[in-house]
Amino acid sequence: MTLGRGAKSRLDPGVVTLGWVSFLSDVASDMIYPLLPDFLTRTLGAGPAALGLIEGIAESTASLTKVASGRWSDRIRHRKRFVVSGYLLAALVRPVVGLAQSWGQVLAIRFTDRVGKGIRTPPRDALLADLTPPESRGRAFGLQRAMDNAGAFVGPILAALLLKFVFREERTVFLLALVPGLAAVALLIWRVPERSRPAPAPKGAADRAEKLPRALWIAIGIFVLFALANSTDAFLLLRARQAGVPLWQVPLLWAFFQGVKAVAGTPGGALSDRIGRAPTLVLGWAIYGLSYVGFAFADRAPAIWALFAFYGLFFALTEGTERAMVADLVPDRLRGRAFGAFHASIGMAALPASFFFGVLWKSIGPRGAFLVGAALALAATAALFLLRGKIRPPETA
Repeated sequence: MTLGRGAKSRLDPGVVTLGWVSFLSDVASDMIYPLLPDFLTRTLGAGPAALGLIEGIAESTASLTKVASGRWSDRIRHRKRFVVSGYLLAALVRPVVGLAQSWGQVLAIRFTDRVGKGIRTPPRDALLADLTPPESRGRAFGLQRAMDNAGAFVGPILAALLLKFVFREERTVFLLALVPGLAAVALLIWRVPERSRPAPAPKGAADRAEKLPRALWIAIGIFVLFALANSTDAFLLLRARQAGVPLWQVPLLWAFFQGVKAVAGTPGGALSDRIGRAPTLVLGWAIYGLSYVGFAFADRAPAIWALFAFYGLFFALTEGTERAMVADLVPDRLRGRAFGAFHASIGMAALPASFFFGVLWKSIGPRGAFLVGAALALAATAALFLLRGKIRPPETA
């Protein structure tokens, strides 16, 4: 699956613009996210299990939306309208966290926000793949993830500055997240044209009757095994507080983490163009497992900062690479459906992953929970290594 020559070709301007849309949307999202665990536990009285339930449901229940949006965007051949609708829904509902009076209301808001993500994500990824030749897909998806992470770097810093110099509580910062969210929607509407041209279905067969390739389902099965280890990062922020990181530093820690992801994201995706998708994922997943072992034993703030930097390399190596692998394994006309299946499967695993991590945290302590997560991650890494020969793109890719 190594893709070499031509990886340095110029990316389509639409790919770059989609990166800026992701940047602005994540500025809005991460003005809220790093403050949310403390807001839930301190202000609204939720515990670790409730936090895991909220984040798990937020990701998992949007999964059916991802399946539907991917299939529909393949069928009607217009991906952009789904992308706009999803970003707009999230931009409008996300800041309402600032008005929440109970963790149940936060659950409803997070669920609706993730439905918006479900509507937009498979069509957006399919649109990006449509705009990019196979030899540059790792770099294109790496750029998109890097811009996403750059927004997640700026958002917490903006939140920290607002809390330090302008406002006294998180609620006002949450409400102000409406501004960059709507800016992302405006940029998407005015600067990203509908450029996808999916190939027609084979003559005599309706495209909805076509089956996704076996290699894709093998890859998705391994991704799901890994996703069971991949609980919400909100637990890492709770661990940081336990290890002595002051509350005012939490947004800065999150920004630092996102900065590592942003800087390393494009090179990480491009690495998969050179050495192959599976080897890059094996390296990234191994880093995840080792990071969780580190979080299990970390008890001081300097160790937490170092672990967040190391953990960021996992995202840089895997986020763009997973999407590039999915695009490699299917023909153009099935990309929306393939990304829907990919995101939905991962999302369905998010609920048990986060909920049971919270239960383990409460019953055996954070150290045991992190070690269980590390063991599952390393098991998925071994499975990918052993089955990598069965995950190959079709001859036409």
